Amino acid sequence: MPGFELIGDAEREHVNHVLDNGIFFRYEFANERKGVYKVRDFETQFAKFVGTNYAQAVTSGSSALKVALVSLGVKPGDEVITQGFTFVATFEAIIECGAIPVPAEIDETLNMDPADLERKITPRTKVVVPVHMLGSPARMAQIKEIADRNGLKVLEDTAQALGAAVGSKITGSIGDCGTFSFDFYKTITTGEGGMIVTDDPKIYKIASEYADHGHDHNPNVGRALEGRSFLGFNFRMNEFQGAVGLAQLGRINKILEIQKTNHSIISNALSKLSGITIRSLPENGRDSNTHVCFFLPDADSALEFHKKVTAKGISAISFKNNLWHFLGNWEHLINRKTAWPGVFPFGEPYYSGKVDYSPSTLPVTAGLLQRLIVIPVSLRTTTEAAQCLASDLREIARETL
Repeated sequence: MPGFELIGDAEREHVNHVLDNGIFFRYEFANERKGVYKVRDFETQFAKFVGTNYAQAVTSGSSALKVALVSLGVKPGDEVITQGFTFVATFEAIIECGAIPVPAEIDETLNMDPADLERKITPRTKVVVPVHMLGSPARMAQIKEIADRNGLKVLEDTAQALGAAVGSKITGSIGDCGTFSFDFYKTITTGEGGMIVTDDPKIYKIASEYADHGHDHNPNVGRALEGRSFLGFNFRMNEFQGAVGLAQLGRINKILEIQKTNHSIISNALSKLSGITIRSLPENGRDSNTHVCFFLPDADSALEFHKKVTAKGISAISFKNNLWHFLGNWEHLINRKTAWPGVFPFGEPYYSGKVDYSPSTLPVTAGLLQRLIVIPVSLRTTTEAAQCLASDLREIARETL
């Protein structure tokens, strides 16, 4: 599943290009760098793969979320609706903007439930952030229709679903903008790193400048020579990350092919068993196949299945007690503990609304996660090994059910 499983000669070659010219900074030094612009080339190739006009590389998937939210105009006091099953960074990025994350339920796609999204919209709502969890797309047609009808922007958190799609559109390219993560556990990796993609030149311009201390980026004049429109911060990707990203992106189709083959072997074996339900896909949805996700009939059978699987040495995740991906287990958010003193951004004069982060606030999500088992799909697993894994899982399921 993660790109680090396939690190090799291509990464070394691209990194050596950077070492040879000695320019590690992504901007400027035109004479010294001898035409080598790894981050710029990574952005160009990534936009081409995703199918957008623009891509802006940044330091992480978390910073990509914050830069994207700023570029969409999110400000203190705004509400941003996202789902309660996501990596905590989705909520952190919203709070970093001084805005309030409003949690919505998921459905059996493990992504945002459009019906609950509509229930959570208030006059304070500014942006909707569906998260394509564990490799599979959200119900983007319904989410976009609801957002458009209510005058809301859509930011796709695509950290975990590079290569998934709805119809002909790659995830990340469907909303107003999309973000990606390239940390060590993602489909392609740069160690750390992230990307914002969009077709909107205004969103891209703000993202590009905000991620570089507010510097303008007019290619005809030069960086920071026309002045600055606003204060930004440093979220710049460096040339080493760009070099590794280029190499990884060069084998993305191979990665997706391996994942699809192994995912199919495992999921096909499980789908034939009574009591096992494979996660749902939206209409015309295509999984990136990073994880096999399935539900057991109830929480007790899921717990027993997980114990037996892990006892056999098989990697499996039960998200019921996961500390990083479910709002109900985030004690710091539940208690509204930020690094700032006082109530910011949760109280007056910044925010006059009410939001509930108690563990009971998302009962549907909690119920689904109690029954959920997730098997990561490794890129190093051979077809024969995948078949053996499928056989083991099938046998454990029969014992459990």
